[in-house]
Amino acid sequence: MKSETPLNGHMPQHPAPEREFAMRFTSTPRGARLARRLVSHRLNDWGHPYTTPVNETLTLITAELTTNAVRHGHVPGRDFHIQLTLAVGIFRIEVTDTLAEKRPPASPPATDSLSESGRGLLLVAALADDWGVSPRRTAPGKTVWAELYVKTVGHPLTHRVAPEPTDVDLLLATASLLRDDLGSRPEGASHGARRQ
Repeated sequence: MKSETPLNGHMPQHPAPEREFAMRFTSTPRGARLARRLVSHRLNDWGHPYTTPVNETLTLITAELTTNAVRHGHVPGRDFHIQLTLAVGIFRIEVTDTLAEKRPPASPPATDSLSESGRGLLLVAALADDWGVSPRRTAPGKTVWAELYVKTVGHPLTHRVAPEPTDVDLLLATASLLRDDLGSRPEGASHGARRQ
């Protein structure tokens, strides 16, 4: 981890965000996939198309952090929260869960070369310019965050300005993504089907 939360618990002040996206998701693999997709869509709307390094890097970081929140920060009946901000050439993604007892290690552990898991924080450390963990301010839990510094020539939104979506637009996009997700089920699988 490149930076840690100070022992006194005070977080460094960050400049006011130019752009911000925040949403809660169910603490399930499906919620993690939806969070990743919506972050990618929002970055595209903010002028960083899907195939750009910024979009791909932040989408991958989001995937790792949300997957960890589901696997290691899950409390039954509780959601996780993401917040994506852009301020003065710095993208910051925060993923907050409600389990305070399980904190990521200060530095990513070495993994067995044959292991199929355990590389998420290694990827975050390699891709992010800075990352860390801080306690949740108003309730039990923790926030794992990562920052990506972006060099811009002029304002990043000068080439393409997308209108801010309304709540209806977000609901329609979410419904569309969920339909896409349902379409990826194996044949014969249906929502609410009873097990025999």
